[in-house]
Amino acid sequence: MTYGERQTGAADDQLPLIKGTVDLLVLKAVSFGPTHGFGIALWLEEHSGGSLAIDDSAMYQVLHRIEAKGYVTAEWGVTENNRKARYYRLTSAGRKHLRTETAIWLRYTSSVTTILTLAARTARE
Repeated sequence: MTYGERQTGAADDQLPLIKGTVDLLVLKAVSFGPTHGFGIALWLEEHSGGSLAIDDSAMYQVLHRIEAKGYVTAEWGVTENNRKARYYRLTSAGRKHLRTETAIWLRYTSSVTTILTLAARTARE
C-alpha cells in the first residue's frame, strides 16, 4: 500500500500509512536483524495485528531511499525458499536516525493524543 491509500478489498481494520512514518517503520523492522523486503512487509503486518501493510513497489522505494541515505546496507543472500534476495542490515547511522526519529515521533503522537482526547467544553463553561 502506498502512502495514505487503501488497497482494494483491504480489511476494514487496515490503516493507511502516513507519509514520513514508513521509513521509520522499515528501519525498526530491520533493527531486529538482517532481512529482505518481503520479510520486512510480513514483520510490519504481523506486529501491527494486520492493520499496516505495504506493497512491494512502495517497500522497495523505501529500501532504496534509506540505503542511499546510508541507514541500511544490503547484500545478496538466499531465502528459506531458496530464492535470491537482498538482505538489509541497519548501519550505525541508521540506528542513530531510528533513535532520534522515534523520540520525535513519540513526542509528536503524545502531543496530538493529548489534544484529541481533551473533553469538549460545554456552552456554560
